Parts: sequence; C-alpha cells; structure tokens
Amino acid sequence: MSLEWDQLRAFIGAAEHGSFSAAGRALGISQPTVSRHIQTLEAGLGVRLFQRTARGLDLTETGLDLLEHGRVMAAAADRLALAAAGRADAVGGTVRVTASALVATLTLPDIIADLRTTYPEIEIELVASDATENLLRREADIAVRMYRPEQVDVITRRVAELKLGVYAANTYLSRRGIPRIADDLLKHDVVGYDRAEEIIKGFAALGVSVDRHFFAVRCDDQVAYWRLVVAGAGIGFSQVRLGDAEPLVARVLPDFEIPPLPVWLTAHAGLRTNLRVRRVFDFLADRLGQSGRI
Repeated sequence: MSLEWDQLRAFIGAAEHGSFSAAGRALGISQPTVSRHIQTLEAGLGVRLFQRTARGLDLTETGLDLLEHGRVMAAAADRLALAAAGRADAVGGTVRVTASALVATLTLPDIIADLRTTYPEIEIELVASDATENLLRREADIAVRMYRPEQVDVITRRVAELKLGVYAANTYLSRRGIPRIADDLLKHDVVGYDRAEEIIKGFAALGVSVDRHFFAVRCDDQVAYWRLVVAGAGIGFSQVRLGDAEPLVARVLPDFEIPPLPVWLTAHAGLRTNLRVRRVFDFLADRLGQSGRI
C-alpha cells in the first residue's frame, strides 16, 4: 500500500496522546479526521492498531511493534523538512514561537508588535505553553524557556536573567501587616504552586521545610498565580519588572535574595540557516536581552 504522511501522523498522535480527540487537538485537525486516517491505515495494512478501553485507546501488540517504525519514518521526514527549511532563502513566511503563559502574555506582545513593524513579511504564531515543545517536529520554531533545553540538535542562547522579588497586594498588607524579615513569611499567607516545587525548594535553600499545604492558595498557572497575588490572596513571588509596574502591589523584603532565572532562546539546529527564523531569533534575543526588558 502507499503510506500517506497524514495517516502516519494520526497514528503516532493517537498513540502518544491516548485518544483521537487529544491527537486531533495536538495536530490541529478534527477528531473524525484522525479516526478516518487511522481506519484507512488499518485497512491498508490489514491490521488492528488500537483497541478501545474505558481509559481511551490502547495499542494492540501489532500497533506497539509498528509504532517504533512509524516514529523512525516520522523522524526522517522531520529531518528532511528541517533540512529544506534551513535552506529557504525567502524571508517571508511563518515563524512559530512558544513561551510560558506569563512571558507570552505580558512580555512578548510588545516585542512581536515591533518585530512585525520591522519585518512585516514575517507572520508570527505565538503559543502560550509551559510544555516542552518538540522542535524537531516543528511544533515550534523558537522556544523561550527559563531553563536550558536538553533536546539534541538545538541551538541555544542565554539572553537574559529574570530578577525576582517578593510582593503583596496593598490590601493584604494593610490587613496583615508588612513582613520585616524572611522568617515573618511563616506567619503570613503565601501563594504557592500546586504541583511545581520551585517555591518549596526555595524555602528549603533557606533551611525552612514546608510542604504544599503551607500555601493556603496554590496555582501552577503563572498568569493566574500573579493575579491571585494582586487580588490580595497572599504574599507571592514575581519578576521585579512585572511587580514594580503593578500599582496594586508593593515589594516587601527587598533584601531577600532570590536566585535569578535564566532566559534561554532555543531553535532546532537545522533552522540555523533559515533566514526568517534567524531574523526572529536574533530580534527576540536583542529585545529580551535589553536591560529591564524582563
């Protein structure tokens, strides 16, 4: 049979995401389209790739065996596409950028607006996500991350550092008082993360052992987390640039040292010679690296 690329993508997507609907969302196509591609693939191969369960989809033994072959073929196709994209001479086209929800919401819009003025022929797709995007599969061309990505075959550049501070809403401080020393935080409401452990590890570095129940309010979404602090739900942690610009909050414990977060730009090495990706990469690096930009 002649194997169609769309069928292979649907097969791998359904296997990795556990359902046709989740695969459709990841691939940007409808659930019926995923189902149709897989039915066509199964009919062409003469095998059953999935069985439905109460949990969703499970690969059959045959499906499990064929999945690795499919991934090898997909990786080869991705490398071919990247090699071709890396040799593209045209500046015009689309560049897909992914960043955390907070950076995508509060930092990148101004930069992207300026970028569009400078390079009107380049279209930008901005993905607000904390998930690790697969650069090889072109799920993103450029990633802005607060850690150095460990994917192979990528180019990275450390472009800035996030200076962090401790903040609380003015309404909260008038109600509960202002903490004067770090130990005072133990007597206050502190907004924490739900599953992420960065703040817990920060307390541990100070010799203070807390668990997630120490935080009366918990949220892993960075934008929602900051809005909880602004609303007066408790004391929280934020980028100094963001906190200092918010009139409803005040910085407390200014001498409380929090290690800055590095900001990394990452793109697949195969796109090093792609002119439009290079221009967007360099533009972001310059603007994010400007003093006080982040």
